[in-house]
Formats: sequence, structure tokens, C-alpha cells
Amino acid sequence: QKQIIVGICAMAKKTKSKPMQEILNRLQLFEYITILIFEEESILHKPVTEWPHCDCLISFQSSGFPLDKAVEYTELRQPFLINDLETQFSIQDRREVYNILRKNGIETPRYALCDRSQGKGGNFEEYEDHIVVGNEVFHKPFVEKPIDAEDHNINIYYPSSAGGGCQKLFRKIGNRSSQYSTQSCVRRTGSYIYEDFMPTDGTDVKVYTVGADYAHAEARKSPALDGKVERDSDGKEVRFPVILSAKEKLIARQVCLAFRQTVCGFDFLRAHGKSYVCDVNGFSFVKNSMKYYDDCAKVLGNIIMRDLAPQFHIPWSITTDAEDIPIVPTTSGSMMELRCVIAVIRHGDRTPKQKMKMEVRHQKFFDLFTKYNGHKTGKKLKRPKQLQEVLDIARWLLVKPNAILNEKQHKIEQLKNVLEMYGHFSGINRKVQFKYMSSGRSVTSSSEDDQQSYSGPSLLLILKWGGELTPAGRKQAEELGRAFRCMYPGGQGDYAGFPGCGLLRLHSTYRHDLKIYASDEGRVQMTAAAFAKGLLALEGELTPILVQMVKSANMNGLLDNEGDNLSDCQQKVKKKLQELLNKEGTMTAEDHAQIAPLTSKSIKKAMHYLANPVEKCERMYTLMKSFTAQLRTKMNTNPNKSKIQLYHNESLEVMLQRWTKLERDFKLKNDHYDISKIPDIYDCIKYDLQHNGTLMVEYAELYTISKALADVVIPQEYGMTKSEKLDIALGFCVPLLKKIKVDLQRNLEEDTYRLNPRYSRGVLSPGRHVRTRLYFTSESHIHSLLTVLQYGALCDIATDGQWKRAMEYVDAVSELNYMTQIVIMLYEDPNEHPQSEKRFHIELHFSPGAKGTEPDDSFPQGGGFRPSS
Repeated sequence: QKQIIVGICAMAKKTKSKPMQEILNRLQLFEYITILIFEEESILHKPVTEWPHCDCLISFQSSGFPLDKAVEYTELRQPFLINDLETQFSIQDRREVYNILRKNGIETPRYALCDRSQGKGGNFEEYEDHIVVGNEVFHKPFVEKPIDAEDHNINIYYPSSAGGGCQKLFRKIGNRSSQYSTQSCVRRTGSYIYEDFMPTDGTDVKVYTVGADYAHAEARKSPALDGKVERDSDGKEVRFPVILSAKEKLIARQVCLAFRQTVCGFDFLRAHGKSYVCDVNGFSFVKNSMKYYDDCAKVLGNIIMRDLAPQFHIPWSITTDAEDIPIVPTTSGSMMELRCVIAVIRHGDRTPKQKMKMEVRHQKFFDLFTKYNGHKTGKKLKRPKQLQEVLDIARWLLVKPNAILNEKQHKIEQLKNVLEMYGHFSGINRKVQFKYMSSGRSVTSSSEDDQQSYSGPSLLLILKWGGELTPAGRKQAEELGRAFRCMYPGGQGDYAGFPGCGLLRLHSTYRHDLKIYASDEGRVQMTAAAFAKGLLALEGELTPILVQMVKSANMNGLLDNEGDNLSDCQQKVKKKLQELLNKEGTMTAEDHAQIAPLTSKSIKKAMHYLANPVEKCERMYTLMKSFTAQLRTKMNTNPNKSKIQLYHNESLEVMLQRWTKLERDFKLKNDHYDISKIPDIYDCIKYDLQHNGTLMVEYAELYTISKALADVVIPQEYGMTKSEKLDIALGFCVPLLKKIKVDLQRNLEEDTYRLNPRYSRGVLSPGRHVRTRLYFTSESHIHSLLTVLQYGALCDIATDGQWKRAMEYVDAVSELNYMTQIVIMLYEDPNEHPQSEKRFHIELHFSPGAKGTEPDDSFPQGGGFRPSS
């Protein structure tokens, strides 16, 4: 069969590079395309008449390449050019590049040319903090670029107020890309372009187009920042993922067309809410991104086929347009266009959360409290510097024997131990909070010699630690992100693998508007970053992804439950639970009705198992005591106890502390049990069974009992009656509900420039998006949102069979585990009238998250995602 020959004419160093090889291997997969690489030997030394024939030519300039010979060859053979060759002469000259940009209306930084090439200098004056070029004035900081684009020695001059001198940029050498120099005078030999220095946030954005409708963008740390090249664990320069705005997508299209380079790399700076192109590099590929290699080969193959298939009489249908319209089957089976996906997701698996309270009175603590303005803010200290200050006080108190006049020694020691726990501070795993207590309370100090009681003001110091995302939690989030792609068009099949990587394509062809929000808890933020990594097939570390992609949403409690202050209703409910579950004897039907007036299936099941809650609490207490005793024996008899490896570098001591504290707090003085501790006990046993299973072999019963108790306590702490549940839920999630409503309503306003996608093939309408909003948060918000959906009278169980089945499923779910998701999907029927009731269609999806350690049969079976399609 006839083959289209694609010639690659470039220097061997370029054709043998990894990106080029990756892309050519994928291009070969098109059945009608054959790749032919020109030998460097013949490019350099043979006349063009002896160069091989080809139908399509990919050829580009690099050092040592005879560009004029390549031009001569194309005039002789007339192949279809992927990248125009004439313009490549212009790309080597920064003056020409800026002229082309200006002619095409593409914004650049303000610049002026100082051309000394033909002995003409033009007007040039230099002062301490500014220069005059022609009649343009440039105040420092400004940039000085050689007119030869291959010369990378660019200088940035700083104003004397900032210390003067200049930053000299150069081609990367090892780990450096720039060096600071004290030289403050500009270079006087050679021709330069001078331009305003743009205040970005320290990142340069690099865009790689493949044709006018596809671009991959990434940011790297600006070399001007400190000149140190950030490298990841594989030694590659760290690049951040970037999402282009609609305007930037148009710029990418304009640059690609203006320079007639299908494959084209260029840089822009984001400043003052605009984007300015500052450099166009011509032919270049993204390094080490599998997704880009797949996309690039696919787009290039399509461009070549589209142009050449007709004259070769090769059957070829253009498949690109159909994929761009996000039409998918809905659960009811009809085809509609997906407009909006909103997901609220709980964070992944974490270490147990721990908390310690102590009363402190030392002046040093008061000083710290005042320093951070504690009276007004009730400040949480979590920055490394702040935690260090608390640790310093604790250490100081422990060395000065008489300083501990009225602090409890063991508490201060524990404070010191927890703060020293990881050997370094990172702001995501510990926080200290002070609350001011006025003099009303007298606290008895149990010092040996006599019982004194102190009055006078004191501070309540609350230390929280633990609750970090574990490696398992990170993996859960990344996996879920990957699986989440199947919600999007073209996403069916193997986790949306190569053939229909719908979302990734949607994302790069600019039709995906994504925002990710997370509360300010470290575990929630890391979950969001790991999820984004899986969703968008990103490579590398989580930190850069977090910085660039995840917005912290601690505005007005959108995703955080600010303050540990429970509402009156919650306190009332907790008190009621405390009484009901400490009632002696087997629970009667009346007790059942009091604890769970809404007769939820999962709670009934748990109460049935519990029968006599006090007995079960006693059994739990006995098991906990035997477990802590066993741990102590292990520690005392095992000389190399440091050898016992616990998950996430926990030591036996810390584990013992964790359990002893629970054991101490669970049983109250009056022989009742503290029901509010049950969630914490369940949390610990669940964690240890999963991660430290070998130690827990004989304690499965502890898990079973605590799970049953937790299945009653956790949901009921959010209210027992319908009105309590709604009252408490609204306390948490009103800001989030309002935000979701806005997200959905924005789809109504977009009719104005709405083209029917079926008629607008080939029209670039950057306004058409699938909008995705992801909200990562903690358990309380998920419970509240689910309550509102369940009891907010959205549909009627009596008349709506589908809703009834859904509610039965929600009812059977006993626990909203890590990574629980509530997803709202909005579809639009493009054939309906804009005012019609049937124009929009909403789907609710719910999953109770990660499966626990219990066998599958006890897990309620849902219908799966889109069972009918």
C-alpha cells in the first residue's frame, strides 16, 4: 500500500534525543506513515539533489545546521512542511521575533532596541537607576538581551534601592542558570534589546504547541530568582503543571500561526493580570512527559494525514472534531453534553489524630501569647519558627528546676517530646493553640508537700499532632484521581488509557476549566495534590503541584470547621448520647427509638450487635488494658525494641502513649465511659490493624466492638432527629452549599455566546468548557452535605423509585471512610430550548470511599458508576 514518507532533517544530536525518539516511535504506529531520518553526514556534505525524497518534511535549525541547504531542498522537492523554514531565520534574531509578534498584535513587554551593528549607536544615556534608549526611559529593574537569539547571556539590572548589581542569566551549567554580580553598569559593546522587567510570582511559563489547537504548558522556577536549578529525585529540572487561560490559549494559537511553526516552543510571563510573550524558540518538544508524547504524535499524525491523505487516495476521516464535543450518555441513557462536575471529597488515610491539653501559667507562655496577638485571634501556631519558640520554653522550663513552679512536669515533658518527634518541623503535622482563661477558676496543683490552689489568669495550651496523610493515603488519592477520569467523555475503558484519554485531551485542548480547593489542613492539601497528580497524569513531587494547582480555601469556613467550639445543639446531642449509651442493661426498643429516631439501617444493625452497650464498653476497656500491658512487656523485655518497625516511623513508645492516653480517658471517675472517645479509639484500632497488623493479631474483637459503637456514635453526634441533623449540618456547610450553587448557576449565564457545537466545527471558542470544581475537606463537611441532600426534601421517597433506592443505599452505609466522594454532574441537552425545563439534567453520585478491613459482603453494594450506559 502507498506510504506517506515523513522526512526528518536535523542534526543527529536532535534526531537521536529521547523526546524525538519517543514521538517518532508513536508516529510509526499510523499505518500509512513511514519515517525517514536524513543522515547528518549527507545533510552536511552532500548536495541537496542527492538527499532522499519525502512527502512531508520536519526540519529545524540547531547549532551547526545548514538551514539554507534545507530551504534549497524544499524548493527543489516541494514537500509538505510541518515547520516553515524561512521563518526560522527570523527566529534566530530577537529583533525579528519582536517585529513578528508586534505585527500580529501579540503583547510583549515594553522594549527598545540599541543597535550598534552598523556603527550607528543611536541615543543611549546611562544613569544610576535608569537608562534612556532612543527616547524611551527604562527604570531599573530592566532586562538586557543580546539581539542574537542563540546568545543566552541576558542580564537583569536591579535598582540601587534593592542593592544594585545585576543577575546574569546563562545556559544551564550543572545546577546553575544565573549568577548575581555586583556590576551595575550595562554592557557597552554589541547590540541589545532593553525591556521592562516583569514582576511575576517567580515562575516562567513555557508553552509547547503542536498545531494551532493544542498546547502543553509548564512553568519552571524563573532563573532570575536565585539561579539554582531545582531538580527532582530523578535529577530532572522541576516543572510545574500550568493551566492556560482562554486568552493564553489564543496567544498560543496566534504564535503558532504567525511564525508558521506547527511545533513551536515559546515563553510568556504572567504579570499585572496579563500574559506577555518574551521569547519564541521555534521547534521544541516537552521533555519526559508521556502524556505529551502520546498527544503530540496523535496531533502530528492527524495533521499529516489531513493534508496528504486526499492526494494519495488513502481513506482517512478526520476524527478530531467529534472528540472535542463532550457528549456522553447520562444515567438515564440519553445523550447530553457534560457541562460541570463538582466533587466534594474526604481526605485519604491518615495517622491517628492526637491532642493534649494542659494549663500553663508561666510568664514566658503569656509573652508568646501576647506576641501572636492571642487575645483577638485565639491563634494556632503552626509555622516552624513559632513551634520552635514553644519548644524553647519547654526546654528552658525543664532545665531550670525552680521554674516549674506551677506547671505539671510530665505534661511539659510530653510537650517537649511531641515537638521533638520528627527531628524537624514541617508545618503540616503539629499545631499549638492557646486559649486565655480568666481568673475565675482555681486549679489545685498536686505538688508533694502541700495542696495549694492558684487563682489568677492562666492559659490553656492545646497541642495537636498526628493526622498526617500516610503513603497509603497518598496512593488512594492518586488512584482515585486516575479513576475519576472515567467521568469524562472518552473516559471509558482502562482507566481512560491511551485510546480515549478524554479528560487529558480535553485539558490540553483548552476545554477544561479546573479549580481545586482544599481546607488548610496538611492532610487535606496533600490529598488534593495527589488526586490532581493522578487526574492529570502529572509527574514528579507533590509540593510543586500543591503550590500551583491547589487553592487553599480557608475563607469563611468553606471547607474548614473553624474553631473547636461545638454549637449548642451538638453539645446537647453529645450529652444525650453519653447518657443513653451508659444506661445499664440490654437496650430496649424504646432505647433504640431514642438513639436512632430515624431508624437508619446501618445504625440498627450496629445496635442489634451491641445489645448491651455498657457491657461492650467494659469489654473494650479490658481489651485496651491488656493491649497496653502487652506493649509494655514488649518494650521492657525487648532490648532492641528500636528494631520493631512500626508504620510511618512511629516508635513503640509513641504507640504506647497513644493507647495509654485513650485507656486513661475512656473510663471516667464515676465508672461511666466517655462515649465521645469512641471515635478516637475506633480510629486508632482501624489504623493499627491496617498498618501494624502483626501486633494486633488477637485484638480483632476490639475492632469489631469499637466499629459497632462508632457506627452509632459518629453519625448520631451530627444529630439524632431530623431537625437536629439539619441544624448541625447547616452549621458546617452553608458556605460550601452557596459556593456549589454559584458553580451550577454559572452554566445558565453562558448562553450568550453559545454556539451549537455541531455547527461550529473548527471554530475555536475558548468560552466553551467543561467546568470542574473539586473540594477536598474533612469528615464533618461530608456528613453535613450528605445530611442536607438526604433530608433537604430534594425528592420524595414516596413517589420517586430511583430516589428511594438511592436513599436506601445511603442508609445502609455505616461509615464515610477516607476518600468518600459526593459528586454532582450537570448536563445540558443542546437540542432543548434555552428556557425549557428539560434543558439541564443533574446527576448525584456518592461513594463511601475506601473499603475498610472488614470482608466485602458487609459492604453495601451500590450500582457502580453509570450502570445503564
